[in-house]
Amino acid sequence: MLTRGPIAQFLIKYTPRCEEVTRLHSESLDRPLPLRKRIGIKLHFLICIWCEQYLKQLRFIRQAVRRHQDRLEGQDGSSAPTLSSDAKDRIKRALERK
Repeated sequence: MLTRGPIAQFLIKYTPRCEEVTRLHSESLDRPLPLRKRIGIKLHFLICIWCEQYLKQLRFIRQAVRRHQDRLEGQDGSSAPTLSSDAKDRIKRALERK
């Protein structure tokens, strides 16, 4: 059994759970979080490297999408090109065969 010190026990008890932290990460990309929630996330990082890594990955994806937005949209600002109906039919037939 893994023993935890009193500081780790305190952090586990009083910081948000991983599920809450990941939800807050997503929210923090859209709007600023209140100070109390930001502190809770930072304290959670002291006991959970996985959530911190998740936030880094979210930020990386967001930056990559912003950097390559022109590739995701057409030159006239329309959405990315779609498959022709013929290509869609070929894909459907291939999937049905499997």
